[in-house]
Amino acid sequence: MKMPLIARQLGQVPYQESWQKMKEFTHNRTELCADELWVVEHPPVFTQGQAGKSEHILNPGEIPIVQTDRGGQITYHGPGQLVVYCLLNINRLKVGVRGLVCLIESSVQTILKSWGIDSHFRDKAPGVYVNEAKISALGLRFRRGCCYHGLSLNVNMDLEPFERINPCGYQGLQVTQVSQLGGPDSIDIAAHALVEQLSSRLGYTAIEHTVGWDK
Repeated sequence: MKMPLIARQLGQVPYQESWQKMKEFTHNRTELCADELWVVEHPPVFTQGQAGKSEHILNPGEIPIVQTDRGGQITYHGPGQLVVYCLLNINRLKVGVRGLVCLIESSVQTILKSWGIDSHFRDKAPGVYVNEAKISALGLRFRRGCCYHGLSLNVNMDLEPFERINPCGYQGLQVTQVSQLGGPDSIDIAAHALVEQLSSRLGYTAIEHTVGWDK
């Protein structure tokens, strides 16, 4: 019998705390550990991926910058942005790196379409775009046949901090969000839809919802 997917509702959590717990979870997990999705928001923070270049940080001001171990370049997280961390055993799921990226992007595209928002992807620029503006970013880390980190979806947030960087390393890249395009302004609604879509595409038929790290 296949284990259920565990979806943890964690509320607003400092970025570095969630990052540390992701690393610990991945380091300690065994073949018997269930896969998990962590649903969070973060206080304002810029995160710089492994491929990040300092010239893409223009004027961070008072917002902290964290050098992290995910793929990709610089991005911003803040209240009103949905972040879903994907702690998955990709060997067990039999999904490769590119396949997982496509699965995540397609999941976001599907829920956007359900809200009447048309979106698309770009070659060599992971994420989801509406017209020429980015609405969802993703960055993953793969270790021991598993992955952590995940995706962000702009729902109902202050977009100004994106003007302080070259988002994802692209000068002048515009960003947008669900609430400005006729979709819901609720993180909870967006989170429920995205967790359901991701779990279905990963082949799960049962989701165990919980609150907090240890329950």
